[in-house]
Amino acid sequence: MSVRCALGQKLSVQNLAWTIGILPILIASIAQAAEPVKVGDLPATARTVKEWTAQVEAATAQVTAIRLVPIENRLQVQIETADGRTLQVTTREEGNTLIAEIANAVLALPEGQSFRAEKPTIDITEVTATQVNAATVQIRIVGNEIAPVAEVVKGDRGLVLSVEPDEDAVAEEEITVTGEGARGYRVPNASTATRTDTPIRDIPASIQVVPRQVLEDRNVTRLNEALETVSGVTGSFDRGDITAGARVIRGFEQVGNFRNGFSQGNEFDGLDPIGTIERVEVLKGPASVLFGEIEPGGIVNTVTRQPLSEPYYRLEFQAGNRNFYQPIIDFSGPLTTDKKVLYRLIAGYEAQDGFKEFTGSEQISVAPSITVNFSEQTNLNLYYEFSRASLNTGYSFQDVIRPDGSFITPRNLFTSYLNTENATFQTQRISYTFNHRFSDNWQIRNSLAIELGDNKRSGTVFGGIQDDRFLTFSNGFSVNSSLKKDNYFGQIDLLGKFNTGSISHQVLVGFDVNDFEVVDDAFNFDVSGLPDLDIRNPNYDVADPPLLNFTNFTVASRSYGLYLQDQIAFSDNLKLLIGGRYNWVSNEIQRTGFENSSLNDSAFSPRLGLVYQPSKTVSLYASYSRSFRPSTYGFAADGSRNFEPTVGTQYEVGVKADFLGGRLSTTLAAYHLTKTNVITPDPDPVLAAQGFSIQTGKQRSQGIELDIAGEFLPGWKVIGSYTYTDAKVTEDNSTPVGNRLANVPENQVSLWTTYEIQQGDMKGLGFGLGLFYVGERQADLSNETTLRDYLRTDASLFYRRDGFRAALNVRNLFDIDYAENAFGRFDVNRGKPFTIVGSVSWEF
Repeated sequence: MSVRCALGQKLSVQNLAWTIGILPILIASIAQAAEPVKVGDLPATARTVKEWTAQVEAATAQVTAIRLVPIENRLQVQIETADGRTLQVTTREEGNTLIAEIANAVLALPEGQSFRAEKPTIDITEVTATQVNAATVQIRIVGNEIAPVAEVVKGDRGLVLSVEPDEDAVAEEEITVTGEGARGYRVPNASTATRTDTPIRDIPASIQVVPRQVLEDRNVTRLNEALETVSGVTGSFDRGDITAGARVIRGFEQVGNFRNGFSQGNEFDGLDPIGTIERVEVLKGPASVLFGEIEPGGIVNTVTRQPLSEPYYRLEFQAGNRNFYQPIIDFSGPLTTDKKVLYRLIAGYEAQDGFKEFTGSEQISVAPSITVNFSEQTNLNLYYEFSRASLNTGYSFQDVIRPDGSFITPRNLFTSYLNTENATFQTQRISYTFNHRFSDNWQIRNSLAIELGDNKRSGTVFGGIQDDRFLTFSNGFSVNSSLKKDNYFGQIDLLGKFNTGSISHQVLVGFDVNDFEVVDDAFNFDVSGLPDLDIRNPNYDVADPPLLNFTNFTVASRSYGLYLQDQIAFSDNLKLLIGGRYNWVSNEIQRTGFENSSLNDSAFSPRLGLVYQPSKTVSLYASYSRSFRPSTYGFAADGSRNFEPTVGTQYEVGVKADFLGGRLSTTLAAYHLTKTNVITPDPDPVLAAQGFSIQTGKQRSQGIELDIAGEFLPGWKVIGSYTYTDAKVTEDNSTPVGNRLANVPENQVSLWTTYEIQQGDMKGLGFGLGLFYVGERQADLSNETTLRDYLRTDASLFYRRDGFRAALNVRNLFDIDYAENAFGRFDVNRGKPFTIVGSVSWEF
C-alpha cells in the first residue's frame, strides 16, 4: 500500500489570501485485513477465563527482532516473529510520519519493549516501534519533509516494510489494506484544543473524543446522542427529532457547533448527518482564545470524513420499528492514477414515524469532497454538503409535567393545533482548506467555510393547563415562520516550530472573520379564540385562527479575531500553553415594531495552562481561561439592547493517566467556572414567550468530571464518564440566589462497553451494553419544577468479519418514560421510547 503526497506545481498563497481558515487534523483511515480461515481449523470456543486468556496469548504474535537494512534508495524494516507467522498490518500518514500498526502482536525484543533508531538513511530521520496497547505494535517512520512510501511485503520470518522517499518502488508481494479508522475507543491525539495535532496528554484542558467506532457500535443517528458518553454534557435540545445544535456543557447552554474547526453560527436547528462524521471532539471550558465569542461551558467540534488514497466502498442499510429505514453509501479513492486527486462521496436517506401521533420525518444528505495534492508541500481540500429534513407535522408540540416531574400529557399525544404545513430544515455547507508547507517547521493554512440555512416551520404553542386535562391557548401563540441563516467564516493560520536554547516552541498566529445573518419572517396568528384541547379526548378539527400580524426579525453580526498561541516545552515532561485573542464584534438588529439597534463590543480572551508529566503515563495540569460573548439576541421589554457582553472565567486542574500498557486512558478534572452579565428570559412568561430578556447577574458552575476510554482486554472496549456538577445562581435581581441552573443534573453517569470474541467458531460476534443515568434537574431558573432522574439501558448484538458487519441495536431497552430537558413545565422534551434498529453493512 502506498501513501504519500503527490508531486506537482506550487500554488500561490497570494491568490487565496482574501479568505482565511484552518486545516482540520484528520485521523487517517486504517482497518484490519485477516486471511480467510476454515471453521474447522479454529480452536474451540473458550469456556473459562483461563481458556480465553490462553487463546488470546496463542493468537498474539511475538515480535522478536526489528532490523533496518538500507538497500540503494530504500530502507527495509524487517519485522521478525518467533514462529514466522503472517502479520496483519495497516498504514496511515500523519504529517511527515508514516505509521504502520501491526494487529495481534506484542514486542518481545532482546533490548526491551521499544525500538528506536535515528537517521537510518539520508531521507528518514527516525524509526521507532512501541506497544500502543495489549495487542497492537506501532511503527513510526519519520521522513525529512514528507511521509515516506512503504510497501508491505511478506517476509520469510514475518514481514518487511520496504520504505523509500518516492513512488518508484515495486514490491514482490503487496498486501493491500483498505478501510476507515482504527477499531478502538481510545484516541491519543486531538486538534480542537490547540488547532494543532497534539497528544491529549499534553493539553492542559479536558478534551474528550468520541471516535467513529463508538458512533458505529452505538448506532447513533443524532449528534446529541453521540455526546451521551462525554462527561459534563447533558440536555439534548431538539424539536421533532431532528438533529439540533444545542446542549448544556458544564452547566451552560451552548447553541451551535463547530465543524472541522469552523464556526457554524449560533444555530439551534442545525443538521449534522452522522454518516459524514469521523469523530466528535468536545473541549470543556471557555475556548474564546481560538474560537471567538462563545458560551463558557465548552464547544463541540465535528471532524468530517475525508478522501482516501486507496479505493474504499461501504454500503449500509438500516431498518427498525416505527417504520424506520435508512440506506447509506460511502465511496472514496483516487480519481487519478498518480493519486494527486482524491474523492469521497457520502450519501444517506432516512425516514421514520415519530412516537407521537401524526408525527414523522424524512432526512436526506449528500456530501461530496475532493482533495488535490499539487505538490509535496501544497494541497487543497474541497467540501460540499447538502442536508434536508422534513417533518410531517408542525414544529412546536411539547409535553407538560407536574411540579414533581410526573408527566400529565400522554406519551403519544400531539399537543398542537396548526398542522397544515410541514416544517422543513435545509442546510448547505461549502468549504475549502488550503495548506502550504514552506519547510519542515513552517506552514500556512487558509480556509473558507459557508453555511446556508433555510428553515420553514409552523406551530401553535399552548399557554397553560387546567385541571391537569385541558391545554389552554388564550395566552399562547402561533407562528408560521420562514427563517434564513447565512454564515461565512474565513481564517488564516501561520504555524511554526523553533527553539530558544533548550526550550522548544510551537507557535500559532491567526486571524479570522465571521459574518452571520439571520432573517426571520413570521406570520403571527390570534390564538385567543382557540378552544382548549382535551388531552384525554383530543379534537384537532379546528379552523385556523385569523392572522394577527407580520413580524420581521433580522440580526447581522460580524466579528474579527486576532490570536496568538505558543506551546512551549521546557523539557520532555514540563510544558506550558499560553495564548490570547482580541475580538471585535458588531451587531445590527431590525425588528418589526422597534427601532433598529446596533451594538459594538470588543474583548481580550486569555488562556494559560501548565502540564507536568512525572512519568510517561501520567500528566498533571492546571489552567486558566476566559470567554466572551456579546448579547446578540438580548431584548429588554422596552425593545432596548443595553446589555453588557457575558464573560466566563474558569480555573481547572486535572490529571490524565494511561493504564494497562496504554490500552486505557482516563481524565479526571476539577473546575470552577463563573459567568457574569447573564442574559435570561424575562420572568413574565408572556414577555418571555415574545423573546424578551433580562440581565440577571452572575452564575457559577463547579464540579468534577471523570472520563475513561480504551480497551481492558483484547476485544473488550469501554467508554464512559461520571459527572458531579454544582451549578447555581450567585447574583441576581429576580431569581433567588442559590437556585440551580436549568437542565443541569448534580450527578450523571454513562457507560458503553462492548466485547467481541477474538477466536474460535464465533470469532467476530460481539455484544454491547450501555447504561446512562441522569440525576434530578430543574426545569427552569425558578426551581419550581423538577425533572425526575432516570436510568436508560441500551444494548447491541453484532457480528463483524472482514468487511462485513451485521448489528442489532436497542435504545431504551426497558422502555422507561423520561424527560431529556425542559424550558419550564409546559415545554418538556420527552425521551424516545423503546427503539430497535437492525443494520447490515459491507466494506470493500
